Amino acid sequence: MADIRGSLAKAADQIMDFTVVPGFSAIGYKTRSRLSGWEEPQVAGRSVMVTGTTSGLGEAASLDLARLGADVHMVCRNREKGEAVRAQIKAETGADTHLHICDLSDLDSVRGFAAEFVASGEGLDVLVNNAGVMPPERTKTKAGFEVTFATNVLGTWLLTELLLPVIRESADGRVITMSSGGMYSSGFDFEDPQLENTDYKPTAFYAQTKRAEVMLTQAWAEREGDDGPYFLAMHPGWAVTAGMTAALPGFHRVLGPILRDSHEGADTALWLAGADRDELENGEFYCDRAVRTRYRMPGTRDSAEDRRRLLELCAELSDQVPD
Repeated sequence: MADIRGSLAKAADQIMDFTVVPGFSAIGYKTRSRLSGWEEPQVAGRSVMVTGTTSGLGEAASLDLARLGADVHMVCRNREKGEAVRAQIKAETGADTHLHICDLSDLDSVRGFAAEFVASGEGLDVLVNNAGVMPPERTKTKAGFEVTFATNVLGTWLLTELLLPVIRESADGRVITMSSGGMYSSGFDFEDPQLENTDYKPTAFYAQTKRAEVMLTQAWAEREGDDGPYFLAMHPGWAVTAGMTAALPGFHRVLGPILRDSHEGADTALWLAGADRDELENGEFYCDRAVRTRYRMPGTRDSAEDRRRLLELCAELSDQVPD
């Protein structure tokens, strides 16, 4: 009976993944979790840092991690909003969380926060790179970077690089990066990485940065090897968040009834944070607790040389050389 159930679950999973709509929606999450008999993620006692925690997936992940016994470090831009979420988590779980203020689009803010955290002597087992933006109009940071690229790529890269010395000290360190199924529609344009010569289209700019996050994950895994921290990317499926609703109102209006909630979207991040190491594949791309293909469309593939080149580009643009 167990073999039959396992075969049925695998077949259903593959069909949903291939047909996209059921796989990315709440239908896929609920079906996979029931057929495979998912247990709660095992994160008790793990020190986990989550970026972008004042709404959506980051807020849900922080709440669920705290409920399951993790030592949660919340990173956000707005202290008032962060304190409100922190108080909500305390009220719902009884857990105290740590709140840190950092703007991922501002590389000086990233450097300042990372330096303070490293100097504090706090341990860190898991970094969840969740913070991401998709502004409605082309916007630049004070340093001159396009905001989507600065936040989703440069800020994520720099924070990871600066916290790696601490994560390497963990007996089982991990870096989990929240990408998006939207990355399937894009490769990475090295000739125009910030798409400065392209008419601004929020979804296209976002998709390129989310492709970059998947490339960075594999590049880190290739650079660090399997004896160090594990680097894992994921996409949450189609999850309802305030950002998604504002950016894609038509999408939300049509598919609203079958969209995942934010806790369902964040589930794989929690599982990746606590799964046994031998259950995971370093550098891979996950959805619903399973490895998924990185490529679905022509022209989106990258090579090991491309991934190395992206690490170098991030270092060059941020003036921070990896060790």
